[in-house]
Amino acid sequence: MIQGSIVALVTPMKEDGAVDKDSLKKLVEFHIEQGTDSLVAVGTTGESATLDEEEHCDVIKAVVDFVAGRIPVIAGTGANSTTEAIELTARAKEVGADACLLVTPYYNKPTQEGLYLHFKAVAEAVDIPQILYNVPGRTACDMLPETIGRLARIGNIVGVKEATGDLQRVKQIRELTGDDFALYTGDDATSREFCLLGGNGSITVTGNVAPKLVHEMISAAINGDREIAEAIDKKLAALHKTLFIQSNPIPVKWAVAEMGLMAKGIRLPLTWLTEDCYDAVRDAMRQAGAI
Repeated sequence: MIQGSIVALVTPMKEDGAVDKDSLKKLVEFHIEQGTDSLVAVGTTGESATLDEEEHCDVIKAVVDFVAGRIPVIAGTGANSTTEAIELTARAKEVGADACLLVTPYYNKPTQEGLYLHFKAVAEAVDIPQILYNVPGRTACDMLPETIGRLARIGNIVGVKEATGDLQRVKQIRELTGDDFALYTGDDATSREFCLLGGNGSITVTGNVAPKLVHEMISAAINGDREIAEAIDKKLAALHKTLFIQSNPIPVKWAVAEMGLMAKGIRLPLTWLTEDCYDAVRDAMRQAGAI
């Protein structure tokens, strides 16, 4: 089971929007050095919505190659078309990803049965560990704990990223799935409590900026060390908030650029962080020791 601080990696871009492989390699080395437990390539934070299919698969391959087996790589391969999700997942397996993260189909609002059949179809088509991803705030689709429980019976569906921020779901999902099913939070602000309640890790945005602290905080929470986890999380609290001051990944890409790890590149319809937000994000970065 992949556990701990799993960073939803930004996709570095040049100012013209081209993917910057040199900076991507630099980021991978930075995270391994800082203790990040695993990386997600081309998730929401990695701008999956603005990369075309070839770029999407190319970035996954590049991350796998740069990591070179040192930590697990999870590939973002979700789509609102089942056939597209199957294709992306198959290609991620081909390039050596350790697992795939599949968001619930967005915009088309499938029923719970539709969600079950969608994820079942992908799991049956591609033999690779698969992690469900529930983020109704972005997809307008909430996968209920009962549906997750049904899907957990499929052998290669191994976990869920639950990004509702609803801590009551930790116990609900655990009771419906069992101890061998991984529960990850996708909500940085509640990640400490999620892991103290029995979660296995955080698929984190904040970890892009303060990877060492997030790793230490999540490790402490998984181990039940509340006092240590709370003390570390206090340093991260402002960052958890300000990295969502505008739509993700706008603030986090600005922060990573501010750290000198990549250029000021983002793709439309996303825009660069507006100047009125700079001080708030900088202050939060200072509190976390990122600058």
